[in-house]
Amino acid sequence: MPRSLTLSAPLAEPVPASRESLRNWIAVLGSLLGAFMAVLDIQISNSSLQNITGGIGATLDEGSWVSLSYLVPEIVVIPLCGWLAQVFGMRRYLIWNSVLFLVFSICCGFAWDLSSMIVFRALQGFTGGALIPMASTMVLLKLPAAKQPVGFALFGLSAMFAPAIGPTVGGWITENYSWPWIFYINLVPGIILVSAIAYGLDPTPMRLSMLKKGDWTGIVFMTLGLGSLTVFLEEGTREDWFGSEFITWLAIIAAIALPVFVLVELLRKKTAPVVNLRLFARRNFMLGSLVNLVLGLCLYGFMYLLPVYLAQIQGYNAMEIGATMMCVGLPQLIIMPFMPLFMKWLDKRAIVALGLGLFGLSAMLMSGMTADTAHDQLVLPQIVRAIGLTFIIVPLSLITTGGIESQNASSASGLFNMLRNLGGSVGIALLSALLTQREHFHSHHLGEAVSLYNPLTRDRLAAIAQNLMSQGIDAVGAQDRALHLLDATLRKQAFVLAYNDCFHVAGLLLFAMIPLIFLCAKTSGSSAAGAH
Repeated sequence: MPRSLTLSAPLAEPVPASRESLRNWIAVLGSLLGAFMAVLDIQISNSSLQNITGGIGATLDEGSWVSLSYLVPEIVVIPLCGWLAQVFGMRRYLIWNSVLFLVFSICCGFAWDLSSMIVFRALQGFTGGALIPMASTMVLLKLPAAKQPVGFALFGLSAMFAPAIGPTVGGWITENYSWPWIFYINLVPGIILVSAIAYGLDPTPMRLSMLKKGDWTGIVFMTLGLGSLTVFLEEGTREDWFGSEFITWLAIIAAIALPVFVLVELLRKKTAPVVNLRLFARRNFMLGSLVNLVLGLCLYGFMYLLPVYLAQIQGYNAMEIGATMMCVGLPQLIIMPFMPLFMKWLDKRAIVALGLGLFGLSAMLMSGMTADTAHDQLVLPQIVRAIGLTFIIVPLSLITTGGIESQNASSASGLFNMLRNLGGSVGIALLSALLTQREHFHSHHLGEAVSLYNPLTRDRLAAIAQNLMSQGIDAVGAQDRALHLLDATLRKQAFVLAYNDCFHVAGLLLFAMIPLIFLCAKTSGSSAAGAH
């Protein structure tokens, strides 16, 4: 590959097996802890959003910006991390991002109103977002090829286990202490993270001259495009999509900025692009990234749908929702340590296909819910989903980045992780819109079936009214309340059917990814950065 088409220099040379050291492992484990913290902070605040908004004097609708202000900077910074690590040096870049992540986490706990919370969460997301791709980059560059599957297994565990326990941890802390502590708990692991990076990585000189030659045009259009697209996807449903002038302008900006960004990156000749989009010309990277995008869509879509279902249909509080979703963590902890052995014995493509099939099966199991489906009935589908995810994350990473040169490792890692997060935004927007549309559809059809001209309907209303009158309510009031109760029952059933439709669509998408995996070239045990 011509030099002008890659990042200007590798962050570091891959470590040969003969030079594997305890220091390298400490650095890798420290960076994985950072990724775990950054992913956890996406989910941990969601279960406590009502408490947070109450504490800062905001409405629940405004509270969506508490999560969004973290997500947007995170998605924007992930593709930039490789370039920024070259500019400032990997050790210095990681340490400063870790320290600032801790500082802004504490600031979030001290936020006094919505504006201050949005600012602190945005800064927290910008610094925390860097910790995610840099962890996988560290696995690629600090471990020998034979040990990279182990490193990726640990990275996959952080990527899956953190979202699994996030709602539970957030709910438990909020119930037993107060919401600021969901931010303060970053302090102790953060100190361990900074110490591990400081000890495990050697200092490298800064290359500030790269700032003058930086791909600033690409950075500006990428920031505008990704930022606008993320807010458009996250807020579209709540703002009635193109019925809102704000959402319409975001769509226009994204539709212009992203194609311009792609053209700028592909046409750049004299200086290195900030993100090497030519990696998508490689079959495995393109197909693996597409599967990863759909994986993010379904993974984060599930994390959105299930808590909303439990709160809306079953009336669960934050602790009960967390306890219901917690069961996905145990299978991951049990299976993930064995993933390097599975990948040694089996074709990675077959492992990913099995994982996609199990994830899709869990979606289909959840597409048959009733209004009585609660914790006990959701354990099996969630365990199946957890096992499926465990079989996907690590081998998919190795299939996608297999054979990527060390100078492109950070760019590949940034793109791969960004697409999964972007897929999450697409998934939440898509499934939220589908939920609303299907609820209207089912409400209409159920309403047609439950007519006042139907004798069965009249008998049901009479029975409800009679029961209410036996409790001391007058005849007129009982009849009016019976109508409201019947309407509420219909709406509830319509929502249950709509949730089923959403899970059914997610399952079909996952099954559709299985053939794409087998279109990828078979990869050996070596992973990214293993070739030059």
